[in-house]
Parts: sequence; C-alpha cells; structure tokens
Amino acid sequence: MGWKAAEKLIRHWKVVRGDNVMIIRGKDKGESGTIKRVIRSQNRVIVEGKNLVKKHIKQGQGHEGGIFTVEAPIHASNVQVLDPVTGKPCKVGIKYLEDGTKVRVSRGIGASESIIPRPEILKIRTTPRPTVLGPKDTPMDLVLEKTYDAKTGRGMPEL
Repeated sequence: MGWKAAEKLIRHWKVVRGDNVMIIRGKDKGESGTIKRVIRSQNRVIVEGKNLVKKHIKQGQGHEGGIFTVEAPIHASNVQVLDPVTGKPCKVGIKYLEDGTKVRVSRGIGASESIIPRPEILKIRTTPRPTVLGPKDTPMDLVLEKTYDAKTGRGMPEL
C-alpha cells in the first residue's frame, strides 16, 4: 500500500487497539469490528475483517505469489467507538474520577455517559519483563545504598 505520512497528525487519539468501533463512512459503512492496529503516522486504523482489498504479490524467495485479500487502513475519522451500554456509535470524552484516574466516557446525542473500559489486549505485555539480572543491570545493594544525606549534607559535591 502506498500510503504517505499524514500532513496534520492527530494529537489526542480517542481510539486504541482493541476498541469495538463502527465504520461510519466508506464501503463498509454501518459495520462494526475490533481495531487490530493503529497507524499514528498516517492517522489510520486497521479494523479486523473490514475494508478488504485484493493485493497482488509477486512470488519471491521463501514465499508464494498470488492474489491475496488483506485489510486496508481506514482513516481514524471514519470510525467511531461503540457505546458499551447502548451499542451505538458515540463520541469519546475524557473524565477524571474521584481517585484521580483518567477514564474515557461516551459522549454525544443518545449516549449513556458511561465509562468505556480499557481493552484487555492492552493489558497483556508482548514481551515479558526480565526476572533475571543481566550483565548491564545494577546490583540491588548498590541501588539501595544511600549516597546523600540531606541533614548533614554528606555526599554533596564540592562546587
């Protein structure tokens, strides 16, 4: 696909990977699906199983050639997040709860003003955190060593 980078990038994204969205413009208008990938450099998203196009791939070393059906990116303005209560497309707003956590809420005409949950796929790390110390990791005894004392001024460099 010969997409070029967008001239004006979206700063605050309302849709994230794993969201249930409805396509509001294009050949798949009215259909809903899950966001598979977000391409921020192009202001586009790929919706699972939607906006299918035929792609001609030449045979090469290690792979077959032929005509394949692939999902093409859709501009982010052509999809809307589905309200978790009503199931209708809605605008997304930001709200801070009493404990200070930032959540997304559904907005617009006929929206339930309910909290849009964070997708489960974003909670799963693709690469697990290492549990064994590597050769470049700082040992814990050096990390916990106190090198500066504010009361006595010990550890302050001479300027």
